[in-house]
Amino acid sequence: MKAIYLTRKGGAESLVSGEILRPNPQAGQALVKVHATSIMPTEVQWTPTFQTQSGGARSFPIVLGHEFSGTVEGAGPNVSGFSAGEEVFGLNDWFTNGAQAEYCVVAETGLAHKPKSLHHAEAAVVPISALTAWQGLFEKANLQRGQRVLIHGAAGGVGMFAVQLARWRGARVVATASSGNLDFVRALGADQVIDYRQTRFEDVICDVDVVFDPVGGETLDRSWKVLKPDGRLVTVATASGQSNDPRVRDAFMIVRADGSQLSEIAWMIDAGELRVFVEQTFALAEAPQAFARAGQGGMRGKVALRVIE
Repeated sequence: MKAIYLTRKGGAESLVSGEILRPNPQAGQALVKVHATSIMPTEVQWTPTFQTQSGGARSFPIVLGHEFSGTVEGAGPNVSGFSAGEEVFGLNDWFTNGAQAEYCVVAETGLAHKPKSLHHAEAAVVPISALTAWQGLFEKANLQRGQRVLIHGAAGGVGMFAVQLARWRGARVVATASSGNLDFVRALGADQVIDYRQTRFEDVICDVDVVFDPVGGETLDRSWKVLKPDGRLVTVATASGQSNDPRVRDAFMIVRADGSQLSEIAWMIDAGELRVFVEQTFALAEAPQAFARAGQGGMRGKVALRVIE
C-alpha cells in the first residue's frame, strides 16, 4: 500500500513516500481504507512513536497519524459492530502504525460510524481533539451545569471542542484566545473571552470550578491561583506528563480511544451541536508541507491529509 513513513528516528523532514506492506486485522480489529487523516505536529516527539509499550524500540517503517476517516475494508474475528463498506472514523493505538497510509487497523472499540454531515477530511480531524475535550471536561473534571470553566487556547484544535462541549453541558465558559479569534470563540459559545496577549487572565477572573489547559508551561503555572479551593484543573499539554510537580502529574491526562463516545460526538455533529473546522487540507504526498503548516500554529482547527483524492 502507499504510505508516508519514517525509516529512521527524526522529524517530519525525515518522512518518505513509498510502498509498505498492508496491515492485517487481528481479533477484535477492523481494517479501514483511509480516506483522510490529520497532522499532529508534535507526534515525532511522542514516546509511543518510537517505543513499544514494553519499552523496546519500534521497528521501522513507522507510519504517523492515528485519527482517520474512511471505509471498512474488512475485519478480523470477533468484530460485530461494523461491516465492509461502512463509513467510519476513529482513533487507533499510539504504539502501532497510524493512518498516513492507504490502510490502517483499529480496535473495534476505537471506531464509530462517521458523521453523515461531514466529508472525510472534516471527520478525520475530530477524534483526538473531541475525545480529549470530552474526557477532560466530563470524566476527569466532572464539569456540571452551572459551573464556571476557564478554557485556554480556545480557538485551537482541542480548545474549540472544549468550548462547545462545556456550553452544551450548561457551564459558563471563560475562554482565552488571541485578539483575532475573540469573535470566533464567542460564536462557539464562550460567555467571556480574554485576549491573552493583552490581559493576564488571573487579573480579571477568579474562583472558577474547572480549568481546562491544552497549553501548558507558564499558562498552566498561573492557572492554579484562579481555581476555587475545591476546583479541578485538567492539562493535556504534552510536556505536563513529565512534570516533577505532583499537582501537574495528577492533573495531566492522555486521551484514549472510545468508540461509544465518538458515536455520541458524531450524533452531536449531525444534530448541529458541534461545529468542525479544518484549517487546510493537503494531499498525502504533501505530508512534509502539512507538518510545516501545522507547526506554525495560529490555526482554527487542524490540518488534514487526503489519502484518497
